[in-house]
Amino acid sequence: MSQLSFKGLTVVVTGAGGGLGKAYSLLFAERGANVIVNDMNKAAAQAVVDQITNAGGKAAVNASNVVDGEAVIRTALEAFGGVHILINNAGILRDRSFKNMSDQEWDLIQLVHLKGAFACTKAAWPHFKKQKFGRIINTASAAGLYGNMGQANYSAAKMGLVAFSKTLAREGEANNIRATAIAPMAASKMTETIMPPEILAHLKPEFVAPFVAALTHPDGPDASGKVYEVGAGFIAEIRWERSNGHVFKPDESYTPSAVKEAWEKITDFTDPEHPELVTDFDPYDKCEAAKEIKEPNPQSNPPVRFDGKTVIVTGAGGGLGRAYALMYARLGANVVINDFNAKAAGAVVDEIKQAGGKAAAAVCSAEDGDAIVKVAMDTFGGVHVLVANAGILRDKSFGSMSEKDWDDVIAVHLRGTYKCCKAVWPIFVKQKFGRIVNTCSQVGLYGNFGQANYSAAKAGILGLTRTLSAEGQKNNIFANCIVPVAGTNMTKTVWDKEMVEAIKPDHVAPVVGYLSSDANEETTGCIFEVTAGWAGQTRWQRAGGHGFPVNTPLTPEAIIAKWDAFTDFDDGRATNPVAASEAFQQIMENFSNEAAVDPYADPEDPEEIAAAKRDAPEPVNYEYSERDVALYNVGVGATENDLQWTYEGHEDFAAIPTFGVIPQFTASSSVNFDFLPNFNPAMLLHGEQYLAIKGPIPTSGILVNKPRIIEVLDKGKSASITTLVETSEKDSGRVIFESMSTVVVRGSGGFGGKKKGSDRGPATAANDPPKRQPDAIVEEKTLPQQAALYRLSGDINPLHIVPEFAAMGGFEKPILHGLCSMGISAKHILMKFGDFQDIKVRFTGVVYPGETLVTLMWKEGNKVLFVTKVKERDSVVLAAAGVTLREPATAKAKL
Repeated sequence: MSQLSFKGLTVVVTGAGGGLGKAYSLLFAERGANVIVNDMNKAAAQAVVDQITNAGGKAAVNASNVVDGEAVIRTALEAFGGVHILINNAGILRDRSFKNMSDQEWDLIQLVHLKGAFACTKAAWPHFKKQKFGRIINTASAAGLYGNMGQANYSAAKMGLVAFSKTLAREGEANNIRATAIAPMAASKMTETIMPPEILAHLKPEFVAPFVAALTHPDGPDASGKVYEVGAGFIAEIRWERSNGHVFKPDESYTPSAVKEAWEKITDFTDPEHPELVTDFDPYDKCEAAKEIKEPNPQSNPPVRFDGKTVIVTGAGGGLGRAYALMYARLGANVVINDFNAKAAGAVVDEIKQAGGKAAAAVCSAEDGDAIVKVAMDTFGGVHVLVANAGILRDKSFGSMSEKDWDDVIAVHLRGTYKCCKAVWPIFVKQKFGRIVNTCSQVGLYGNFGQANYSAAKAGILGLTRTLSAEGQKNNIFANCIVPVAGTNMTKTVWDKEMVEAIKPDHVAPVVGYLSSDANEETTGCIFEVTAGWAGQTRWQRAGGHGFPVNTPLTPEAIIAKWDAFTDFDDGRATNPVAASEAFQQIMENFSNEAAVDPYADPEDPEEIAAAKRDAPEPVNYEYSERDVALYNVGVGATENDLQWTYEGHEDFAAIPTFGVIPQFTASSSVNFDFLPNFNPAMLLHGEQYLAIKGPIPTSGILVNKPRIIEVLDKGKSASITTLVETSEKDSGRVIFESMSTVVVRGSGGFGGKKKGSDRGPATAANDPPKRQPDAIVEEKTLPQQAALYRLSGDINPLHIVPEFAAMGGFEKPILHGLCSMGISAKHILMKFGDFQDIKVRFTGVVYPGETLVTLMWKEGNKVLFVTKVKERDSVVLAAAGVTLREPATAKAKL
């Protein structure tokens, strides 16, 4: 494919003063984008802008806090008149064990990561929608996907961004707005605080930036709503995987004891599903399946009970919370009923007490976790289980969602869950026991139209829960998430009446009961979807991924070319990581993935060109005898007077060094140029030839020729291609020749490739002759049959012998081979200055057999520069030409 260009597009990168953000900014600018470099460190942002503008790019600084998204996007509008791509990259760390984490450390992380992404996206959204184009990258983290010790705040925020991206993808689809979440692993000021230098050295931001560029280009792959892990040249897609689960009979036998008895079935991932949308799940099907069950559910022995345990249930004034509370009370627990509605909370307490149970009300917001726990401690003297269930809805399309709609939902769901967990944590640690069941949602897993706030909050709870699981295990504290689907006061606002009545909260409670019991001795950090008598586990599935070599630059084009490799879940390499350390292991394994160093690989090459360079044709053998050497020598003008070149019995019989162009001819002709646009072999011209003689030339034997493309240049209306053929002895493997042929293909340019050729020393030398008289001049009149003779050495193009073919090429008669003219001039240099180790020429004109060639030679140090003309027309036919003399002369070789 052509090199991806972002010319005319404006990219906003937050947190771009260093690390990943800086790498993104530089790459986008290099590819032609206008870049807004956002960072609260204005000096750092300015340094990045200066680097871009000094290189000829376009960029502007924005030093606003990302929470002021309007200000960030306004800079793009004022500087460049629009915004097309938003990279939400800004972030900070406030790592702390959960026990010691302050509310300020929690709130600040949510503000920068989660609220900042919301604010910038909200400000860009109407512009994306109006222009029917937008690309959004939200930066998640392995800590968000799997949880991580000491990062409860960070894990929550980063996981929240995953579901936020999925909802934006759903809402943006109609207007060509795409949103993707990436979990990058790269060296930055942030990761410097938690990773050793030897690891950071492998995690270059330059291995992440090309992936982001590929995702955000207008012609890039559609990865909207997807999640990818990226780092150190390794890329893998990650998706949800759901077990088939188990259906229970939804009667009084559906208890936590029944759940325990069926646990292996619930967690069996044989023949799993891979849902992407909320609509990929139909609770009615589960209802119908449950109705078909005739026998009561088998029970575990001993039964699951909560005698002597105190359970806190938030949002317990109705719906799911009420169902949980009643179940716990029936099973012997003391229950604290939290709800901000005093009447509703009191009604549930009364219901429990009237049935002979024990309960107390904690009337306050779920954000006041300390007050809720105080009720438990004051009333029952302890707390053992927390079920964080409280929630609200503020559904609204993203374009219409207010800041308050966002803040309210995040506060009740995410901050409320954090505060309740924070309040019970020291008690759980001290007593070496605790069970936490937090409430996620299908929306938090899959995103959903009109619920950007709710999906982010619910996914954030999942990230928090997984970190609590990691930190709590040593103290027998287990934390899990449930994803309930049930009719409640909240779902009444979005479901129809029939569905609300059919999908009962009571059918979720037993799973919550088992997970929060001491009978659960192993399961922690997991997700369970539960509805209508059915329960199943959901986990991450990670594609086997693809590792790019870490010793070569990575490009967006290379990533797109390998897209299928790291998004393939069906090749037998998919895994199910449950911890950040597991996920990082595959990234670390790519540290040693080094490609053989290719001196001709070029980061400026479009992927098609890079692929053509890698796709070398099969080697071609060339078998020859002394007769073939003599024939070539005669073909370039050797006569009966030059016995060392024409008589095989001469003691110094040898090949004229330019014989090296003969063995390689068939091999170089086998190189396929079909990767060029509009390729037509009739439009091909031989431009330059270089030949290096690497050792003594055998006068007979079998040579092996290995061809490959080493450079392709885009000249606008034409393409220039240089091929290399390495020629070696078949038996010894000794390299004899290296031949480089450069051809020009008219009409095949404009593919977005490299413009300027690389310096390859003598092979690309200008070889300008000095402004003085030549040191030697040799004239030689070619024979009328010279082309007919030369073609017998292998170049049998009819252009050189058939008048009709010559006429088709625009010539009045057949022309002499250019390589023949080069051989004749090489013979003149041998005669005047001796043996040489390489020769390079540019073909600038044609020679007709019978014309006189004049070789003008200047000795400059160990080089002889020369120009070859046709005497009769005073026309230059070889220019930019030169040889490097060999010192001392190499002895002849004979097999």
